[in-house]
Amino acid sequence: MVTLFPGSTEIGGVQLRNHLLLAAGILGTTGASLARILRNGAGGVVTKSIGPDPKTGHPGPCLVVVDGGVINAMGLPNPSAAFVDELVGLQAEPVIVSIFGGTPEEFRTVAGWFAGVASGLELNLSCPHAEGYGASIGSDPALVEECTRAVSSLGVPTWAKLTPNIADIAEIGAAAERGGADAVVAINTVKAMRISTDLRRPVLGNRFGGLSGKAIFPIAVRCVYELYEACSIPIIGCGGVYTADNVIEMMMAGADAVEIGSAVIGDIGVFATIAQDLYSPDGIDARDIVGCAHG
Repeated sequence: MVTLFPGSTEIGGVQLRNHLLLAAGILGTTGASLARILRNGAGGVVTKSIGPDPKTGHPGPCLVVVDGGVINAMGLPNPSAAFVDELVGLQAEPVIVSIFGGTPEEFRTVAGWFAGVASGLELNLSCPHAEGYGASIGSDPALVEECTRAVSSLGVPTWAKLTPNIADIAEIGAAAERGGADAVVAINTVKAMRISTDLRRPVLGNRFGGLSGKAIFPIAVRCVYELYEACSIPIIGCGGVYTADNVIEMMMAGADAVEIGSAVIGDIGVFATIAQDLYSPDGIDARDIVGCAHG
């Protein structure tokens, strides 16, 4: 397997310790948990998604384990502006705050809370199970461009996280780039559901949720590949990354870095584990392989 030369890297306006980031929604709920992930080898961390008003989320059950992954329908629970306090003491760390809103104005308002506090902002334009938010906005190129511009105009590094639950992710990526995004993140979870044959009803309280885990890795690779041909800004791959070889494959498709989510559930030290296989003193520069599968 190809190995990379170790060291920090700048992606989408954010200086990272390495190419591996914690994905939004996984252990990103407190400053203490974010600091713990950084100590365990992550090159950067993305918080849970923060919105304009506090939300309790969907009624349970909110999560079900399935073959090859997990389906969740949390419903974007968050403390809203109070989350700023969790980042005290982390200003010097590579912390990207995931934000959401129902309008460009709401995105800009939430972004303003974290300007000067976070290293960057990741726009949640892709959650598949929150009505009026996430993918409801992220499926409209004009709205994606407008929301991205509302945040990027603040001068904070802006990443747009895209949904795979659309016909043409490249079109949405191009819209985010027009709006001033410094990078795009692909992908969020894939809309899915399970039904209990004993109860004769959907397992999740919200009926539908988002599938993450190993099962969606090929989808994520395809989306990164398509975005690489449509965008000139960096791409952060996300979805089913569990191994160093997965990281290399994402990079060959076009990713400059990757986010890791579901793998953390089984091993909080997964960043160090992957880094041990991914990096070596005689490794190559990551830029030598990013997008090489395009020929």
